[in-house]
Amino acid sequence: MTLTRRELLAASGAAALGVSGLPRVVRAAVNPSVVKPKRLSPGMTVGLVTPASNVPEDQELHAAMDLVRSLGFSAEPAANLFSRTAYLAGTDRERADDLNAMFADSNIDAIFCVRGGYGSGRLLRYLDYDMIAANPKIIMGYSDITAILNAIYLRTGMVTFHGPIAGGNFSDYTYDQYRRVLVTPEQSVRIGEPPAFEVRPGVVDWENRLTTIVPGVAEGHLIGGNLSLMVTLLGTPFEPQFDGAILFLEDVSEPPYSVDRMLTHLWMAGKLEQVAGIVLGKFTDDGYDSNTFSIEEVLRDRLEPLGIPTLRGAMIGHIEDKTVVPLGVRARLDVDAGTLTLLEPAVS
Repeated sequence: MTLTRRELLAASGAAALGVSGLPRVVRAAVNPSVVKPKRLSPGMTVGLVTPASNVPEDQELHAAMDLVRSLGFSAEPAANLFSRTAYLAGTDRERADDLNAMFADSNIDAIFCVRGGYGSGRLLRYLDYDMIAANPKIIMGYSDITAILNAIYLRTGMVTFHGPIAGGNFSDYTYDQYRRVLVTPEQSVRIGEPPAFEVRPGVVDWENRLTTIVPGVAEGHLIGGNLSLMVTLLGTPFEPQFDGAILFLEDVSEPPYSVDRMLTHLWMAGKLEQVAGIVLGKFTDDGYDSNTFSIEEVLRDRLEPLGIPTLRGAMIGHIEDKTVVPLGVRARLDVDAGTLTLLEPAVS
């Protein structure tokens, strides 16, 4: 394999670090063939993992297993599911071993993450991407899990799923979106639209509103997730393929200046100009104070000048009603209509 100058610099930089125990990694070419895992059906076995942080109490892990059973599946806990190491759910090796084992085990049909938190990025060099590619199966989570979802899709071509975790109940909206993407997929399905709301005199929907940042229509493969994690992946061997993508972004507990900084980072890195369209989910708990731009002002200031179709307000993020977004699947963004449509089933 011939390496580009950028790959050689990345490889030499990693070698210079001299970090003991870390496998040497160079950027792999993106797999041009999208691999779709098998759809979910009753009676399957779902493995539960905690690749980042853990929940505070063991009873919450038992509740997560009950949630999986309520969906019609058997629940299989990872070997280190109950482990805790400070703010991590066990050591990096334990968490990576759990994820690798779940993909390697032919008795496991799908993998649900119990929570996010922090730590997924620490696993990326320890994952066995060749083995994962040989054993495609659904893996779903969001927030910090963004790092794992994008890395697996990049390195294997396998569709991964930004969606609900097992560490909380599915709302009616979330359950419907989950079924439409993972259980009974259609050739074309809209995702992320605001839930149905009955407008009546004096009552309108204040929370779930779609906002046009830049009008237009775009098509491309889906990448994205948590804004903080997408920025963290820049310049690494796991940087997503932005060219021609529909980029979706969300975040939580980030004040406007922080969202500004991260979007500016993506812009300075030349990534925002590469995408075909941008879908903004929810930016929640954003910590306003008296001396600040609003989130809307930041988003408009950073994204409007690009002239790329951009829609704000999709049901993606740290919210009760969330959709399931399949990374790697082709989608059509119609900002004027306020729709994000999958152009193909996400599962086989």
